Amino acid sequence: MTVRPPQSLRRFDLASGVNILEYELMAERADALGRHGLKVEKAIAALNGYDRERHGPAERERLLDEAADAVWAFLIQREICGLRDSRDAVRRYGIPKEVMARLGIVRKR
Repeated sequence: MTVRPPQSLRRFDLASGVNILEYELMAERADALGRHGLKVEKAIAALNGYDRERHGPAERERLLDEAADAVWAFLIQREICGLRDSRDAVRRYGIPKEVMARLGIVRKR
């Protein structure tokens, strides 16, 4: 199967091995960003589905920690892709302030 790069990448000379490698790296970065975005959606959905009546406060803490870890990895991946401003992602994914306050915290296991 032959893969043709998108029109937006016409600036690359695909005859050069370096440019082909750069194209592949860009594709992998975009794929990783998508995977991290799905993890964030899943973690935020689990946090939003928390039921105080059925689960204790320890469960909520665990969900908050998992969401913070997923968001942290996602924001790092966004920066790797050159997307420095995270405000749009926070709004789009509906990331609570409580999760944002926990970003980057190293917890003892």
